[in-house]
Amino acid sequence: MSVGRYQAYPEYKDSGIAWLGDMPKTWELRKAKHLFERVQRPVRESDGIVTAFRDGQVTLRSNRREDGFTNAVKEIGYQGVRNGDLLVHAMDGFAGAIGVSDSDGKCSPVCAVCTPWDMSQIDIRYYGYLVRQLAVTDYITSLAKGIRERSTEFRFSEFSGLELALPTKCEQTQIAAFLDHETAKIDRLIEKQQALISLLKEKRQAVISQAVTKGLNPHAPLRDSGIEWLGQVPAHWEISKFGYISSVVRGGSPRPAGDPTLFNGDYSPWVTVAEITKDDEVYLTQTETFLTKKGSDQCRIFASGTLVLSNSGATLGVPKILRIDANANDGVVGFEKLTLNHEYAYHYLSTLTDDIRERTKQGSGQPNLNTDIVKTIAIPIPPDAEAEQIVAEISRLRQRFTDLMDQATAGITLLQERRTALISAAVTGKIDVRHWQPPHSTFAA
Repeated sequence: MSVGRYQAYPEYKDSGIAWLGDMPKTWELRKAKHLFERVQRPVRESDGIVTAFRDGQVTLRSNRREDGFTNAVKEIGYQGVRNGDLLVHAMDGFAGAIGVSDSDGKCSPVCAVCTPWDMSQIDIRYYGYLVRQLAVTDYITSLAKGIRERSTEFRFSEFSGLELALPTKCEQTQIAAFLDHETAKIDRLIEKQQALISLLKEKRQAVISQAVTKGLNPHAPLRDSGIEWLGQVPAHWEISKFGYISSVVRGGSPRPAGDPTLFNGDYSPWVTVAEITKDDEVYLTQTETFLTKKGSDQCRIFASGTLVLSNSGATLGVPKILRIDANANDGVVGFEKLTLNHEYAYHYLSTLTDDIRERTKQGSGQPNLNTDIVKTIAIPIPPDAEAEQIVAEISRLRQRFTDLMDQATAGITLLQERRTALISAAVTGKIDVRHWQPPHSTFAA
């Protein structure tokens, strides 16, 4: 028997464990509490914070990023971590936040810090792969739900009762080395696909920007737009501002905020900044939340077909075209009575999103785009027929880029599935890697 291009062990026996199934005849089973102890070391002054991330990396926060974390005012219960410790995150363990730390530091009490009772029996890298595999294949989720209704907590008390495979230490080391090498190859391929998607998005935006500022005819005479950041535009195009070609109206929120008689109803779709910015689709066809009639009556309703723009928050300046009649909150502005092709205006605004503060001459501390600022945004305007041609060409190109990105995304999904299957096969003994050797190129590196 073989699994893919790898051979199976010559003999198996029933483990009696559902997730493990048949295991190599020479392997044993041990409860986690007989293999690992939970340690609680004192914290040193120089220790940085170690975090168990959902992708399985356990490292200093500073190795990943500096912002986006919630820091405790008082580090109550923090414990020392050493390179090579196994960390099990009580709250996020079910989602994969389990692994072996690559750093010395300290962690919050939400993590169990585990070390082997007997180092002569345990290669902790193998168990980092094994226990995390139980998480990503949802075994830990099912276990936690059985212990505590509607909970996915996975504390040391739950971990300690797990029956774990116990190959020889030599086999553990070999399996870990094999997986280190093979998963690194897969991860590099995934990174290449992710880089390709980013490149395609950049290329798509560049093509759109070129179309809405220079047109489709590369030989058309150009003239200075009079706007530094816009540069030259086709000579026969006009330059205007959104305040001249539309009525720029800010949305509004029912008051008082959070009143259950106003919100979470079923009467009118409720458009928020989050709804606008959750994807890069041109049209918004539905919302997740609705207002009650009482709440809706307090606010302006934007008609289907209205171009809207996020005017607050971190995702400032993201456009959308409504395909529903909807209320919008005060973090949204709408362009009513817009005299320009709506999709052309959408695509033009989408090219400004990343630099809209600079384009509107705002300071870095400006928290939003008020309607007066939005009215001053300059826009080049082609003749109506040309605008329609530009929109049609952009739609064709967007679809081509979408198809390419979908192919890359599908490739990532297959690689991730391959990675999960390979880890599962190796840590459960479904493939025999005892005689595996890294390619010679690895030694040469």
